[in-house]
Amino acid sequence: MGELLTPTHLILVLVVALLVFGPKKLPELGKGLGEGLKGFKDGIKGGPEATKQQDAAPVQPKNEPIQPS
Repeated sequence: MGELLTPTHLILVLVVALLVFGPKKLPELGKGLGEGLKGFKDGIKGGPEATKQQDAAPVQPKNEPIQPS
């Protein structure tokens, strides 16, 4: 397998992506990918903390009357 991520390979991937998606769509795809990765990293970092916060304040169910069908 050798060196997979050499600069030549990265340039080739960029050129193929530019040909497939076009110059107008490529920045939008990059932005979406960046936001997705940021959300994923935040979810990983906040995962255990988020469950601790949920355990600390349980949600009270609403008492709504049941309507007959």
